[in-house]
Amino acid sequence: MKKYIPNQHGAWAMLVLPFLFGVAASRGQPIHIPLFVCWLLIYLFSFPLLQGVKTGKFERYEKPLKVYGILLLPIIVYLVITEPALLWFVLPLVPLFAVNLYYAKAKNERALLNDISAILAFCLIIYPVYYVGQGESWRTATELFLLAVLYFVGTALYVKTVIRERNNISFYYGSVLYHLLVAAAGLFLFPSLLVPLLILLVRAAVLPRTGFTAKRTGIIEIGFSVMLYVSVLVLYF
Repeated sequence: MKKYIPNQHGAWAMLVLPFLFGVAASRGQPIHIPLFVCWLLIYLFSFPLLQGVKTGKFERYEKPLKVYGILLLPIIVYLVITEPALLWFVLPLVPLFAVNLYYAKAKNERALLNDISAILAFCLIIYPVYYVGQGESWRTATELFLLAVLYFVGTALYVKTVIRERNNISFYYGSVLYHLLVAAAGLFLFPSLLVPLLILLVRAAVLPRTGFTAKRTGIIEIGFSVMLYVSVLVLYF
């Protein structure tokens, strides 16, 4: 089963950080625990599913699909019975996952549009987390959703400059420009978070020139995710 557990550091950060943003925007509740377990199992289930679509060899992924599916079903039933309104939050995920299925079938999972679709899906978890946490400001939840999307899109661009587009100078300048625009927009949208946004800009400008490996880049990115989360807790609220 180990080989069917995705090991991309960035994906795990996308799984956890928006969820924590949703908790921070509301109040921690016991239901957040099964909701996170459900979210984790959906991610683990989707990985072999997308691999099966990509390769057309579903028999190879039958075991993890059955295991994660069996674990997932009772938690979904429990959550739907406890909070039926959660079903409404699933609707925007359907077309986004359809995009992922399309790119998996086309064997082009590294396409930027596929990355953005996955990022939007991951970040949308903020809303159901906020809802069951009985938050009092949907505006706060939306601002944190926007922050998460901007951060992870920037991360997708930055990581490409380190790995697949490392010799593409135009892509590098595009990534730096994106981070510069995000920092500038942060003056109006998240003025209290300007310093961490500037740090992310420096990351995009400097780290691609260091020659770091993909693995080291992923590990370092976890540190930047922690920085952003702590910054939100300390500076935003």
